[in-house]
Amino acid sequence: MKHLGFLSFLMVWVVSQSCLVGCKKPASVNIGAIFTFDSVIGRAAKPAMEAAVSDINGTPTILNGTRLNLIKADANCNAFLGSVEAYQVIEQEVVAFIGPQSSSIAHMISSIANGLQVPLVSYAATDPSLSAKQFPFFVRTVQSDSNQMNVMASLVDFYGWKEVIGIYVDDDYGRNGISALNDELDKRMAKTFYKLPLPLNFTQTDIVALLEESKLLGPRVYVVHVNPDPQLRIFSTAEELQMMTGDYVWFATDWLSTTIDSFAPVNRTALLVLQGVVGLRQHIPESNQKKDFMARWRKMQQKGLLRSELNTYGLCAYDTVWTVAHSIDKYINDGNNFTFSSSDKLNDTKTSEMHLKKLKVFDGGAILLEHIMNTSFSGLTGEVRFGLDRNILTSGYDVINIDKMVVHTVGYWSDIFGFSVSPPETLRGTKKGHSVLDQKLGSVTWPSGNTQRPRGWVIAEDERPLRVGVPYRASFVDFVTELNGTHKITGYCIDVFTEALKFIPYNVPYKFELFGDGRSNPNYNRLIQMIADDVFDAAVGDIAIVKNRTKMVDFSQPYITTGLVVVAPIHNTKSSAWVFLKPFTADMWCMTAGGFCIIAVVIWILEHRVNDEFRGPPRRQLMTMFMFSISTLFKTNQEVTVSSLGRLVMVVWLFLLMVVTSSYTANLTSILTVQQLSSPITGIDSLIANRWPIGYQVGSFAYGYLSETLNIHKSRLVKLHSPEEYETALRLGPDNGGVAAIVDELPYVELFLSKRTDFGIIGQPFTKSGWDLDSALAIDMSTAILRLSESGKLQEIHARWFCKMGCPGERRRRSEPNQLHLASFWGLYLLCGAITLAALLIFILRLVRQYARYTRRQMKLSRPSSSVQTTTRFSQVIFNFFDFIDEKEEAIKKMFVQCEINPVPETPTSSTA
Repeated sequence: MKHLGFLSFLMVWVVSQSCLVGCKKPASVNIGAIFTFDSVIGRAAKPAMEAAVSDINGTPTILNGTRLNLIKADANCNAFLGSVEAYQVIEQEVVAFIGPQSSSIAHMISSIANGLQVPLVSYAATDPSLSAKQFPFFVRTVQSDSNQMNVMASLVDFYGWKEVIGIYVDDDYGRNGISALNDELDKRMAKTFYKLPLPLNFTQTDIVALLEESKLLGPRVYVVHVNPDPQLRIFSTAEELQMMTGDYVWFATDWLSTTIDSFAPVNRTALLVLQGVVGLRQHIPESNQKKDFMARWRKMQQKGLLRSELNTYGLCAYDTVWTVAHSIDKYINDGNNFTFSSSDKLNDTKTSEMHLKKLKVFDGGAILLEHIMNTSFSGLTGEVRFGLDRNILTSGYDVINIDKMVVHTVGYWSDIFGFSVSPPETLRGTKKGHSVLDQKLGSVTWPSGNTQRPRGWVIAEDERPLRVGVPYRASFVDFVTELNGTHKITGYCIDVFTEALKFIPYNVPYKFELFGDGRSNPNYNRLIQMIADDVFDAAVGDIAIVKNRTKMVDFSQPYITTGLVVVAPIHNTKSSAWVFLKPFTADMWCMTAGGFCIIAVVIWILEHRVNDEFRGPPRRQLMTMFMFSISTLFKTNQEVTVSSLGRLVMVVWLFLLMVVTSSYTANLTSILTVQQLSSPITGIDSLIANRWPIGYQVGSFAYGYLSETLNIHKSRLVKLHSPEEYETALRLGPDNGGVAAIVDELPYVELFLSKRTDFGIIGQPFTKSGWDLDSALAIDMSTAILRLSESGKLQEIHARWFCKMGCPGERRRRSEPNQLHLASFWGLYLLCGAITLAALLIFILRLVRQYARYTRRQMKLSRPSSSVQTTTRFSQVIFNFFDFIDEKEEAIKKMFVQCEINPVPETPTSSTA
């Protein structure tokens, strides 16, 4: 048992010692870096990375006890040599690889990094095709060109240019970057994007040939995407070829800002060739950390340790070293070891001859990669964090403009706010998104030295003109036709087309080609089909937008009101001596007159016993009664109602009069100002309901719409060929071999009416169609038409062609206003009658009650008479009742009061024994 306990203790001790040895921090860790030392980016990146390593090794809070070694290799701007150097660096058991700056070398080294599971962190390879899906160990601490090309396309679109020329270096960096720009321009409906490549090691001769080739094209908007070039050869050559003038627009990706930022102050005169160029620079927020490092950089320059100014890639390189250092520190603190193992695939007989046995797989590569992806700290370039695509989260771009050898920042771009004149970090919390209306940039000076936006295109020397089909009409030639013997195409549609082209921001060469023989109107559906079949590139004319046509071609914004309308003969209603009777029907007039009479009688009954103005001789009372009633219409009656019931009746009556007189006035005004139709047709519905013949224009889609959609029998449809036939058929009318009305498209009808005043449009257009705009040219033409309308030019063209005898739209007629019927006011009359009747009944009940009281009083003053006398008295009752009514109510009330004071004594009766 003692031996067993000793063995157990010995095993525990051995295991614990091995753990202590395995978990001990390494004395040093190697990371590799490959880049071109003598390059614009390399001259800034090399001292920046060395400074970062020095800062890390001198900071006790990170990698405490472990030294970070940076093993550098020069790629010499060569993909093959760079790959060889990368192999040599990896043989030294590096745990991470920084670089390369070349996208072409990055593609090759990324494959090596994937096989050996060594994280590759690049601060300069911006090729958007370097994706995490293809290269899972590739991480980017600089913004991808996919972001930059999104900004560049937005910048081109901001100024409204639709045709662009892209100049790029023909390698992975140039091709894939310019391809991303092409995709972004397509999203913004750019019309044309010409791609002009330069050889990888291009010469002055190559630049001259390319720029001369670009002159043959129409666009004058250039986007240059090449590697940093301290000699600025493209722009120097462009200046020599007179291509830095007012007709040209030059954009450059961030290679230009990197080049400019690397210039020493004494070399700033080189900026003279960049007059008016607009470029992008990766946005780096201002911070104290950045200011301190730039001050440190200047001190190193003063000591002669540096040969370059600091650019954005130098700052990114500094932060990249810190990113790897933070990840290694986390890796060590989690108890992981840096171990490497041989790969069976590298040790087989086939690869042994390639001397790849020294290459080993980093066992902890996946763990270190995860730590890199979770890195988050504030560096010189701002917040360093990575997205799911293993690219650093974008901080945006600066928009720069070179004017008089000075670099001006005219704006900023961020994914959240778009273009703005304030840095993105200052806008956080102000709003959540951006719209097109919110986009702003400062004033830009263009190559001409002016701030006015250049046109951006010229007429190309070898561009094939658009084949524009034009319908050769036989009727309604004001829309479009060929002038006899001149071969000149003219008309309303042609004028709109040529004026709209002036608003399109690029050149559109074209030539008109007639479609049709000019003896009869052409088939418009066939014209549309010829566009779909690429016989014509476009068509200009009086082409209606209908559903089946929108499935074949794109239409622009319509420049004239469309839809089918009904046109029929009209005439002006001549003034009549009895026109004032037309607003009301006979029933309405009778009811109104009866109302005046009834009110006259009722008010007299209610006021006669209490109002002296309603008393007097019969003739006077009769005059007062009716004059009072009639004067209520004008509110000038001199008599005043006294009784409560009379006032109640007058309130209701005056309200009724107010409504009736207002309606009368409105209807009479309408009758006196509106022209009347000479037929009972009030619109398409009434036209369908009748059996009259209907005219239509030959070649118009109206025939199919009337017969198929509205189900009008084809025997009712009469084809007409010209405006003259329109006029003849309408004047003959349906009973004399003509038509009752014509259904045609509104533009033709307006042109027909522009020279004739005896006809008019009935109702409103009754067809409307929707359409989509997919073609870039269709969208631009639609925008141009809208601008043409806003400028008032479209209205001028319309008036010139369609308003020779006054615009027909101003003469559009409406149907005769209906007379006001009693049915429209029966509720109001019923209310007034009910209240009047109720007041009259209340008055009669009160009167009967008073008369009964009066009769009892009279009976007490006399004895009962004989039966004969009773009969005589009964006939006298009616006379007495009317006598009583004629008495003033005030006198009756006084009599009742006196009776209450001096009651009549009862007469004593004799008794017999």
